[in-house]
Amino acid sequence: NVRSELDSAYVLANEKIGLAKAVEGAVAIKSIAFALKDVPHIELESKNVMGVVVPKIESSQVRKDLCERGYGIIGTSSCLDEAVEVHEALVEKIIVAAEIETAIKKLLDDIERTKRRVNALEFKVIPELTEAERFIELRLEEMERENTFRLKRIKA
Repeated sequence: NVRSELDSAYVLANEKIGLAKAVEGAVAIKSIAFALKDVPHIELESKNVMGVVVPKIESSQVRKDLCERGYGIIGTSSCLDEAVEVHEALVEKIIVAAEIETAIKKLLDDIERTKRRVNALEFKVIPELTEAERFIELRLEEMERENTFRLKRIKA
């Protein structure tokens, strides 16, 4: 679901930037892109989910007002403003998707590791312990028979 939302947002962003390039020109789009003053601030933390440490990504200053974008609003069209807004929304969705997908990958890795451990227990350790238990029981029975035989011999 997150991936499909990200894909649709990406398609929309490409459509908007294509329209803005048609109206403003590719050089104007690049110059406006380089006029961006501040990049979004991203904080990485970690959280524990079922014993697995997964990242927690907090972002701020992704969406900006018209005044904060670093280009003049008088010399540009509304197509460019729409393209910038859609791209800011796309960056927010990318950050959310990155957090979710990384958490899922880490959880899947832990599930695989746990599955390998369970298989090792089920097919190696438990059968070995069962065999050892059977051997010990047989040995104890044999020792008891020997002890009984020895006691009968001493008594007789």
